[in-house]
Amino acid sequence: MRAVVQRVSQADVRVDGALEGQIGEGLLILVCAMAGDPSDAPEKLAAKTAKLRIFRDDEGRMNRSLLDTRGDALVVSQFTLAADTRRGNRPGFSSAAAPEEGHARYLQFISAMEDLGVPVETGVFGADMSVSLVNDGPITIWLDTES
Repeated sequence: MRAVVQRVSQADVRVDGALEGQIGEGLLILVCAMAGDPSDAPEKLAAKTAKLRIFRDDEGRMNRSLLDTRGDALVVSQFTLAADTRRGNRPGFSSAAAPEEGHARYLQFISAMEDLGVPVETGVFGADMSVSLVNDGPITIWLDTES
């Protein structure tokens, strides 16, 4: 699985103009299931994400995790993280998991985050969404369970 994690002061996701999910301080997590992901990939990615020390401590250093700060997570599915741009200018997405598997892994990731005690808001899997955010830092990190 892959994720782009952004530390935010606020973020929301809308579908057809309707608000689906909204958070204050926390993480916006764009997540993509990859073909061939092991069954435990969502749990591993959730644990890494929730424990990632990218929030400021009392001295201003990035030393606290989402769990430490009791921040929220906005989890949005994004199959385009599987883009392969090595050949030409049109990205290929064949390395993304099939929609059924991708949806299952997305739900598994959300459940794993909640099991860790993280309050989670979500987008709508497979929908055309509008995501707004205020990136705090800016801090943006790429995570991949393969590496």
